Amino acid sequence: MRWDDQRIATEKARTLPGYHEPAAVRTFDAPEALDVRFYEVRAKSALNRVPAKSAMPFRWTVNPYRGCTHACRFCFARPTHTYLDLNAGRDFEREIVVKVNVPEVLRTEVSRPRWKREHVALGTNTDPYQWVEGRYRLMPGIWEALRDSDTPGSVLTKSPLLLRDLELMRQVPDIHANLSIPTLDEKAWRATEPHTPHPRKRLEAVAELNRAGIPCGVLIAPLMPGVNDSPEQVARIIELAQDAGAVDIGGIALHLRGEVRELWFDWLRNHRPELVPGYERLYANGAYATREERERLSALARPRHLPGRQAGAAFRRAARRDPATGEEPGSSWRGRRPVQESLF
Repeated sequence: MRWDDQRIATEKARTLPGYHEPAAVRTFDAPEALDVRFYEVRAKSALNRVPAKSAMPFRWTVNPYRGCTHACRFCFARPTHTYLDLNAGRDFEREIVVKVNVPEVLRTEVSRPRWKREHVALGTNTDPYQWVEGRYRLMPGIWEALRDSDTPGSVLTKSPLLLRDLELMRQVPDIHANLSIPTLDEKAWRATEPHTPHPRKRLEAVAELNRAGIPCGVLIAPLMPGVNDSPEQVARIIELAQDAGAVDIGGIALHLRGEVRELWFDWLRNHRPELVPGYERLYANGAYATREERERLSALARPRHLPGRQAGAAFRRAARRDPATGEEPGSSWRGRRPVQESLF
């Protein structure tokens, strides 16, 4: 994406809840950013601690952006925008908070003697490679901070923009990635993920990452009953993910937490009204579908065998070979640790 020739306008500064200094509010005269305002803030911290009771296999995250221009109708992170006195609907898609100093703050935090070099996950809230990352370029500095502190990291994204940082990612210990690909169906994709890159471009990124020696998997999520849960559709994603060398493939059922529930039901009434009664039954008890439905969807996205593990391993072996001797080293790029085969 080209930003160099785009006009940048600055509006009156605004103070957001949780931030002491006023945010510079900018707009960009670019097709991907029309009618979007970006609030440039200076964060006091970059690392976010994951609650101990969480089932997540990591305890630290970094989120350089709040809000997301991908505008996925089902995004579980939408309710977090209400903490900023913004709404979870249109504001989440059009009022984006940019933590402009995150790379510098993160470098300070992971350089402290007490830092234990625990795994840091990116993309756990909003996508760090959404469109505006092409303008602010926060991710290279984040990867550099992890690399220089010998901190392992991972990323979940819907965007092949992460290939821009491929060489930096290769230098992060125990790096791994996941690309979220809920559907290949053009109609379902455009209706539910209106501003995301094409799903097949994401599959190409999966293959490129594995060829470069970065273990990469595919997350078929969320699985939405009646929208993208056709066994034939899911099987095709699995097949192409395996062809791309995916080291892991999994699926997660749609969660309707907080404001997401009403936003999703509004979308159903406007686009798929015939599905409303079924969703009312499946989600009668809250944010999660019935146990039976969750198990069905999880099994649907679970391949019986994963030849992609072997294909992905072959991609990584080729990427690590010395071009002069053809020999393959026995460990990762600095010889610190073997490349991990599993993803979270």
